[in-house]
Amino acid sequence: MAQRAVPEGVEVEQSYQQYEEKAVNIGEQDQSDVDEKEAPSGELDPFIPFEDEPGIPLETHAQILRVRAVLVGCCLGGLVNASNVYLGLKTGWTFSANLFGAIFGFAILKSCAKTFGENFPILGGSFGPKENAIVQTAATAAGGLGGIFVSAIPALYQLKLLDDPQKDFPRLLTFTIVSAYYGLLFATPLRKFFILHVARELKLVFPSATATAMTIRSMHSLTAEGGASDGAKRKTRALAWVFLFCITFRVGASYAPGILWDWHFFSWFYQWGHYGNYALAIENWGWIFEFTPAFIGSGMLVGLNPAISFFSGGVLAWGIIGPALVHQGMAHGVALFKPGDPEYAHWGGEHGLMSFWSFNLKDPKHHPSPRYWLLWPGVMLMICTSFAELGVQYRLVWFALKSVYKALAMGLNSATKAAGRPIAALERQTAVKEESLVKDPAPEEDQVKLWQWGPPLIIVIIATCVVLGLQYHLNIGTSILAIFLGFMFSFLAIQCTGATDTTPLTAAAKASQLILGAATHGHAVDVAQRMNLVGGAIASGAASQSTDLVVDFRVGFLLKTPPKLQWYAQIIGSIVAMFLSPGIFILFMKAYPCVLDIESDAHCAFQAPSVAAWRAVATAVTDPTFPVPNSSGIFSIVFGIFSIVVVLLRHNFLNGEREKYRIYVPNFMAVGLAFVLPQTQYGTAMLTGSLIAFFWAKKNPASFDLLCYAVAAGMIAGEGLGGVVNAILEIAGVGSSTHGSAVGCPGNVFCG
Repeated sequence: MAQRAVPEGVEVEQSYQQYEEKAVNIGEQDQSDVDEKEAPSGELDPFIPFEDEPGIPLETHAQILRVRAVLVGCCLGGLVNASNVYLGLKTGWTFSANLFGAIFGFAILKSCAKTFGENFPILGGSFGPKENAIVQTAATAAGGLGGIFVSAIPALYQLKLLDDPQKDFPRLLTFTIVSAYYGLLFATPLRKFFILHVARELKLVFPSATATAMTIRSMHSLTAEGGASDGAKRKTRALAWVFLFCITFRVGASYAPGILWDWHFFSWFYQWGHYGNYALAIENWGWIFEFTPAFIGSGMLVGLNPAISFFSGGVLAWGIIGPALVHQGMAHGVALFKPGDPEYAHWGGEHGLMSFWSFNLKDPKHHPSPRYWLLWPGVMLMICTSFAELGVQYRLVWFALKSVYKALAMGLNSATKAAGRPIAALERQTAVKEESLVKDPAPEEDQVKLWQWGPPLIIVIIATCVVLGLQYHLNIGTSILAIFLGFMFSFLAIQCTGATDTTPLTAAAKASQLILGAATHGHAVDVAQRMNLVGGAIASGAASQSTDLVVDFRVGFLLKTPPKLQWYAQIIGSIVAMFLSPGIFILFMKAYPCVLDIESDAHCAFQAPSVAAWRAVATAVTDPTFPVPNSSGIFSIVFGIFSIVVVLLRHNFLNGEREKYRIYVPNFMAVGLAFVLPQTQYGTAMLTGSLIAFFWAKKNPASFDLLCYAVAAGMIAGEGLGGVVNAILEIAGVGSSTHGSAVGCPGNVFCG
């Protein structure tokens, strides 16, 4: 998810160890009597910028927004972008580039500054924290937009609503252009509102952004000799070596997945002749161990509760409910081998090696596969949990709605004052309590002016309507509704992120689909589905993009980076993202066309769970026959209600002295994703990673605090980029599908 792990499914709280914990603790303090520079506890006040470190030289504008900073940031963001398309199609998870860009950017540019000194005009020169903030800003912008290509866009192709990704590149490009700049321009005025005007009042700490700023600050603290601190060197060295190892391992393992990547213990037991029928039954349900660095790394970040919840959801879905459905004849699998196949008899005949993952169903309502039956409880669980979590934060939602009103009032007030006709009522509505004001460290000349973002925002809104109308056949009413939902959900997403470090993108996405489903009632099914998916992508994409960019502004605020320079870096990074995201998507679809075909082999390398969730909701709200098995629908409703009750109990009963028991309450977002994702190895890998982190922290907390995130970030990005290399090798004809070995894979069918 990295200010969040964003599945389209699970928003898990990442613990950037001492930095983020420190940020959260600061935010929970009572700020009513805060001194200008320090909180009563001696911790830094999170609502004012950090003090300048004595040993760090001041940076001029020319030393902040440099070609090298933007170039390195865009390259690092591009790596994360490519990695996210791979990880998102594989598992539904994506990761932000802010801390990856901050740490890796520090390593690269600090080396350049040391190597080239002041004599090399482009790569040389001193390197400070403000320039580091530009690096992570460009990285975050360049790493964005991947979410729509692992959710709504593939769902359009699976439903045959778009033709071919390669032929559709122009329309995909225009879609990313309006998505990128709509969110960016809309987020620009929200910097002052959320970071200065209401931050202290609503305690919007933005823990991940604060953690990133603290990390940058700590890395630039100098030793007495004037060199980078040993801790910063160790952190960047660990990130670099782990990153390179995981790229190499992912590429190499693809050629021998049954040996290096997937360990099919139970198929081995079957072949060895021990407990044959039981072992084969367990193998059929996908219980293997996979050496996936990305999910071992994500387990190191998220902690035990989400990891155990994800694993337990897999056990419940694919170890208990699924087998029970098949046993009772309520769901059905397909034998992988037919009579006459060489492996038919060896692997148990028609009741031997089975697949339970097919979506190629003639009668899904009455003759479903286990995957189709379990999809609906998973989607319902994610929807109910996300809305329940928002519901219990009703005060936060109410403040968000008031924030919308207050922001509009402030905009009108500024316009009337500029016209020389101030309105007293607006003055009163927009008045901010003096004690809540946060002084902007940026002088007026460093601000982004209204003329810079206002007219372009209007142009982009018009362009959005034109693009959606001409290229995706949305009427003007649906386009305007999608844009309006994007505005609304952006306010909600930014405020939730600032207060809780959890971005409710799942709630935003599913709410937009439900609203658009009601708005398109009466249209032909294919038209309604296209409107639902495209409109939902615009709305949720705007919320995601706006949140990412306000988080960037928060990092820059703490480090006193001029917002105008950050804005320029965001614009440049977004140019990279809008070309790179559709390009990487097309690359993967050319290498793995099975992703877009729900009737393809169930052994496709990418199960695309987020795509399945988006497609399921779009189908359900637009299909008059509602093609859901009755038993699945009833179970989904009961399970959804149960998750709501648990959320209410956790927030209203487990408080005060009982709050310590909250860690034992399952994360139902993770449980729901496990139902949607028919690959149990990811839950097992995540649990492995969280256990490694748990015992590492117990054994050597100092080393853990210093290196855990760097190691985990390297693992996540390394596997993702290795997946991109594999896709390129596939297209070149030298990939693992033609030159790999199936040794160790069940039935000699290529795995991994």
